[in-house]
Amino acid sequence: QVQLVESGGGLAQPGGSLRLSCAASGFIFSIYTMAWYRQVPGKQRELVAVVTSRGVSNYADSVKGRFTISRDNAKNTVQLQMNSLKSDDTAVYYCTADTHYWGKGTLVTVSA
Repeated sequence: QVQLVESGGGLAQPGGSLRLSCAASGFIFSIYTMAWYRQVPGKQRELVAVVTSRGVSNYADSVKGRFTISRDNAKNTVQLQMNSLKSDDTAVYYCTADTHYWGKGTLVTVSA
């Protein structure tokens, strides 16, 4: 059974940091491109960051220089380190494997 379970969301102050983690099981994690998406109510889900099976990463312009995606193929996990958080980063963050499999999401709220 495929599972993607996100954790690490919560409340952060503007300028603060959070680290999201996604634990994967039920598929061959190492061969999949992994990504984080986010969604605000009433808006389309948008790509935040992606990391290929070989570790090549790419980012949305809005988070470039502030967020870092990484993966650990030995532990079947993918992380998203979020620094210098802004109120616009408030959203539900989803982990996905090649957009084939999706987690249920974790809420990130950035507010003073």
